[in-house]
Amino acid sequence: MYPKLTKHIEEILSLEISEERKAVLQPLIDFIQQKKRDQESISVNFICTHNSRRSHLAQIWAQTASAYFKISNVNCYSGGTETTALFPKVVETLTEAGFHIWKLSDGENPVYAVKYSENALPLIGFSKKHDTIFNPSTGFAAVMTCSQADKGCPFISGAEKRIPVMFEDPKISDGTPEQTRIYKERSLQIGAEMFYVFSKINH
Repeated sequence: MYPKLTKHIEEILSLEISEERKAVLQPLIDFIQQKKRDQESISVNFICTHNSRRSHLAQIWAQTASAYFKISNVNCYSGGTETTALFPKVVETLTEAGFHIWKLSDGENPVYAVKYSENALPLIGFSKKHDTIFNPSTGFAAVMTCSQADKGCPFISGAEKRIPVMFEDPKISDGTPEQTRIYKERSLQIGAEMFYVFSKINH
């Protein structure tokens, strides 16, 4: 992993996870562990309304955590109930954390490549619907990262398991002096929880 990111991960690993949040995360741990036990590939699709903030943070941190703990055959995805764009502040926050990110295309919904280490395949970040051809169609865990998507999407086609793991939307800080701090805090929280999940997986 990139040195700056490794240092940031040390900060993430030092964060406390409450017992309440551990209980929320347990079904995701159980899903991943069962797939590992059955020697099946592990697909997790993080879903939020706009696929612009929380779902991307969760996807990227989860994929990074799986690599950090050497859990193989993990593929993390993200999607929304509608298409918007990956919010630029998320790109800025992840770059500041030590990820290497570059823009592959411009337009209303830019496409980004995100890398956590030199030799890793890049994650492709852009806003898309959860059932796009880019995402898995069967056998995956649908992790609902916001209550709006959870309520507005009562059925996720092809999902083997549906797991609500809600995060507060950093969007509340947009246009305020607190924006940088709030986005960093949300990224740290999501990172810490995804690292906790993968730290619990037995090889």
